[in-house]
Amino acid sequence: MQIATFNDMYIAELQELRSLEEQLADALLRMAEMAAHPSLKKLLADHRQKTLVKEERLDSILSRRKAKSREHTDQAMQALIAETEKMMSIVKVPHLRDAALIASMQKVAHYVIAAYGTAAALAGQLDLRDDQALLHESLEDEKKVDFVLSRLAKSEVNHDAMAA
Repeated sequence: MQIATFNDMYIAELQELRSLEEQLADALLRMAEMAAHPSLKKLLADHRQKTLVKEERLDSILSRRKAKSREHTDQAMQALIAETEKMMSIVKVPHLRDAALIASMQKVAHYVIAAYGTAAALAGQLDLRDDQALLHESLEDEKKVDFVLSRLAKSEVNHDAMAA
């Protein structure tokens, strides 16, 4: 797809969002399996379910815009996931690995927050209020995940990691 208009740019952003959510859903399965802390394991599994819902939202938006959902591959998400998996392979102590997993997942969450914020802003500029509302809903979901990851790290996981 060539990007020649502002609308084309918006569609490309949506397609990259769809790609990053698909990649993230797959990675969250692996991350949940690697997590030792029960609350972290549950959080990652729950986040995967929400990620699948966000994929459906994006499919719906793309369908309304008569665009393909798999036109772009988000390379930044590929790199973030690869870095997370590399970190998980070199951190062998379970409590320490959980802390590293949270840190890596927060990097992912911050990227996803930025991506949804960008897409929502573009939708607003195009006066696509329904799209913008759905994108803001996904943005708020990501912000909640980031908050819960921070709370879990501060209240439990990082203390266990420091004691390991």
